[in-house]
Amino acid sequence: MTKYILVSGGVVSGIGKGVIASSTGLLLKTAGLKVTAIKIDPYMNIDAGTMRPTEHGEVYVLNDGGEVDLDLGNYERYLDVTLSKDNNITTGKIYREVIEKERRGEYLGKTVQIVPHVTNAIQDWIQRVSKIPVDESGEEPDICIVELGGTVGDIESAPFIEAMRQFQFRVGHDNFALIHVSLVPDMHGEQKTKPTQTTVHALRGLGLLPDLIACRLLGRQPLESSTKDKISMFCHVASEQVIGVHDVSSVYHVPLLLQSQRIIEYLRKRLNLANLNITEEWVSKGLSLEMKWRAVTKGYYNSFPIIASHFPLFRQERLFDEVKIVLVGKYTDLKDSYMSVIKALEHSAFRVRRKLIIQWVESSDLEPSTQESDPAKYHDAWRAVVGAGGILVPGGFGKRGTEGMILAIKWAREQKVPFLGICLGFQMAVIEWARNVLDIPDAHSAELVPDTQNAFVIFMPEISRTHMGGTMRLGLRPTVFDRDFETWSKARKLYGGNEKMWERHRHRYEVNPEQVQRLQESGLTFVGKDEKGERMQILELKDHPFFMGLQAHPELCSRPLNPSPPFLGFIAASCGQSDLEEQIEAQLKSFRPPHPEHSMVSEEALRTSTQEHPIVNGVGTMTPPTD
Repeated sequence: MTKYILVSGGVVSGIGKGVIASSTGLLLKTAGLKVTAIKIDPYMNIDAGTMRPTEHGEVYVLNDGGEVDLDLGNYERYLDVTLSKDNNITTGKIYREVIEKERRGEYLGKTVQIVPHVTNAIQDWIQRVSKIPVDESGEEPDICIVELGGTVGDIESAPFIEAMRQFQFRVGHDNFALIHVSLVPDMHGEQKTKPTQTTVHALRGLGLLPDLIACRLLGRQPLESSTKDKISMFCHVASEQVIGVHDVSSVYHVPLLLQSQRIIEYLRKRLNLANLNITEEWVSKGLSLEMKWRAVTKGYYNSFPIIASHFPLFRQERLFDEVKIVLVGKYTDLKDSYMSVIKALEHSAFRVRRKLIIQWVESSDLEPSTQESDPAKYHDAWRAVVGAGGILVPGGFGKRGTEGMILAIKWAREQKVPFLGICLGFQMAVIEWARNVLDIPDAHSAELVPDTQNAFVIFMPEISRTHMGGTMRLGLRPTVFDRDFETWSKARKLYGGNEKMWERHRHRYEVNPEQVQRLQESGLTFVGKDEKGERMQILELKDHPFFMGLQAHPELCSRPLNPSPPFLGFIAASCGQSDLEEQIEAQLKSFRPPHPEHSMVSEEALRTSTQEHPIVNGVGTMTPPTD
């Protein structure tokens, strides 16, 4: 029987439920258990695909093309699992399923209501998805972490709260536990408990009793024992059931913070985990995972012979050396817009034992119009770019800020500064080359200037123009490395020298096939293409320290213990050529793809499992989202 742990939140949203849920799952994995996770988002959208990044953070893309909440990225990174679009539940998905059943007559003429029909649909969905294998074992998970987005008391989450109230009886007391995350504000040096008392009171009134209360403190001050005792008294829980989660130097320390408060020991008793059949192999894997995770967070790889043998390039003395990266993007006002990019940079910085410094540059600040309207902002932006150890241009949609991206790419190319372009950044690198090397000043993308006479980036012919959600080239896709460049391609070497690699995609536009020959003849090399050799997917410059662009989003598959190869190469090159050479040598020996073996198949096979809507007879004129 699968065990379920619900993680809910109170007082305010955005206080770290996702990190606490992921950290709890990680600790359960270190105990040898197989763990999966589900995120419930109470909004009416079917998925996150049509949301602006500044509205809800980045849109995280899964292997099956699911466009989901960024918290699923936390789950995949912490738990090293591969989830599906069904691991993200939204009100829109549930209502769609219920209404479709009603239209098919499956409710046999009954009045369809929130209770029991919607609440039953939620419970059925959770039980079904919780049993889907998500790791290399191919076996049903032992534990399912369910995170309920928003806060208790929100109108939109009411059906989910009621569903979980019923669910605890459906699965039984020994198979259901609740962690409630609440804010404990510090006012003039006093930790206030009233908000937590109020939200727990509301939760209990809705029929759910917290087993653990995780108290978030926005600062470095830990939860005081007197505060803990007060919450214990007024919230009707034992003192051991109150956990303090204060700010730490890195979110990767949160599992250790929870472990120090014996959260797993409590869950062992509460969920009767001793009755689960945990093999010696998985116990051993759990211990190994814990050791490696501690090494990552505490920076002492060389203290463990096993880890040092697997990662010989870690150097204790480099802990305080810095690597400075400038991220030139469109959505820098909300850093969560680039959550996976940040994490991929962090994972790579862990590997090369450097302290990561990210400088954020709004791409439009680099443009001449800003020089006229706000000279100080313009000069600050360019000062950051000029002083960068490496320049990263990530993905995005729409025309705003793209001229600034092109200017940053030009600087990186001409000044031999390490450069990594992702999706839109890859396409802008092509435009920059066409303008400044091929001397075609009006070279552009059909996404940004639909009537351009020199389109070097065009709309993909098979993608729908009439449906927005789930209609891009989505999910895991293979890239075939061109054998003509295998002797020098850094990208291929970083992927272990393999002939193929797989990464996740999310785009509607591609490099114009009609322009590829003239681009390559002028020196811009496409070292990776799709299986038919028609779609350009990786570009490199041979005579540059590190200049790489990918149409895919490699940041989505980066893991703390298995960094994304392009990001690892980029960070290493930003540290110096010797670091890059060392990491390439290590990747050639030990690179391991983060994907399940069964998912690394042909594009044709992968496409059948995604939500792409091919265009039919050229019908439709809808344009993609902007900004």
